[in-house]
Amino acid sequence: MAKPLEETEGRPRAKAEIRARVLGLAGPALVEMFLVSFVSMADMMMVGRVGPAAVTSVGLTNQPMMFFQAVFMALNVGTTALVARSIGAGDHRLTNEAARQTLIFTTILGLLMSAVAYLGAGWVMRFMGAEQDVIEIGVPYFQAMGLGLIFNTLSMAAAAALRGAGDTKSPMTVNITSNVLNLIGCYTLIYGHFGAPALGVLGAGISTTLSRAVGTVLFLYLMFSGGRGIHIGLRDKYRIDWSIMRRIFAVGFPTGIEQVILRGGQVTFARVVAGLGTVGFAAHQIGMNILSLSFMPGQAFAIGATTLVGQNLGARDPRGAEKCAAEARRIGLLVAGSMAVMLFFFGRYLAWMYTNDATVMASTALVLKIYALCQPAQSTAFILAGALRGAGDTKWPLYATAGGVWFLRVALAALFINVFDWGLVGAWLGMAGDQLGRTAVISSRFKSGRWKLARV
Repeated sequence: MAKPLEETEGRPRAKAEIRARVLGLAGPALVEMFLVSFVSMADMMMVGRVGPAAVTSVGLTNQPMMFFQAVFMALNVGTTALVARSIGAGDHRLTNEAARQTLIFTTILGLLMSAVAYLGAGWVMRFMGAEQDVIEIGVPYFQAMGLGLIFNTLSMAAAAALRGAGDTKSPMTVNITSNVLNLIGCYTLIYGHFGAPALGVLGAGISTTLSRAVGTVLFLYLMFSGGRGIHIGLRDKYRIDWSIMRRIFAVGFPTGIEQVILRGGQVTFARVVAGLGTVGFAAHQIGMNILSLSFMPGQAFAIGATTLVGQNLGARDPRGAEKCAAEARRIGLLVAGSMAVMLFFFGRYLAWMYTNDATVMASTALVLKIYALCQPAQSTAFILAGALRGAGDTKWPLYATAGGVWFLRVALAALFINVFDWGLVGAWLGMAGDQLGRTAVISSRFKSGRWKLARV
């Protein structure tokens, strides 16, 4: 586990020392996210061979599921910020209490959301604009994923607490293990290997839920065994402490609203794109699945920025916090440049791994070229937003997301598709506009320095 900054010899001032701290935290997260993303891509490739309707059913399920998780993002961001601050200040009692409260609240709410997702599967698929062939295979898949929502949210909560404490290696290990199991399970249950029934898309949902259950067990073992900056005991009090929860939600509430706005915008955006038909949406979903690989560097370095900014501010070193965030951004931009090259020049080859439909491949390759040009902006927005969240300044990422998603992504996509008839290209131009707008707002807030005054 990375040490809090006040425990190092002199706080990191030299660029090489700061770089080592950033890479020490972001490196494991980056490895984890890349491998998890590769597994997700492999899963989608297997689903893609079932047919365009299968790909569309997965795509129309993913957005509502992410919407259900919005409130947990508020909880997790608040937990990471509070744990990082308490680690920086040397208050280990608060560290453990914040982690325990997060798990208690997540368990209660996660069970409720799992039930809602399972029972409302059919209604949600129809609301998303799915055609009948998609609904028939999409509803059972949605229900299988809904049952696993409790495991997914608990794993996210545990990972958020561990990362706030500076431990990014344990979440890496657990998530890689879980996703490798998911890959094996998908291969087995989608196609019916090793004596198992061939369940198609439903097999992918069952495999995902089972692998997430295993990941949850591993995370809970880490939290209860201690030794990673957090230790929760079996004999601790397991009732909600509203004084702690108020502190967590004071930081995380704007992020929760941000996530509701973001996911609501993405659901609306998906409905707009679904109007292009099953084949058009299949190309969009394959493109999004490939694009998820490009999210990883920004998200990984955002984790490093969140933790280091929180720990520096907890140790009352705002200058050190700014230096760590700036270095995380610089390294992230280097990685984003390589992702841009891959998407721009090799998009068609990536699409070919998902489908042999020439129309889908051509459409996917074209939109990936468009978004390749946005990679530096995307990386900057992720990392600097992570720095702001680590400081507890979570309102500005909310403002940036609300404006970008609704006034740029959704509005532009609707205009370009329904008025200009630009098809899938119009949708992805709307995505690009959203990303550029968010980056401008987040960068301006970071440069102002006002985030250093935020309280947690």
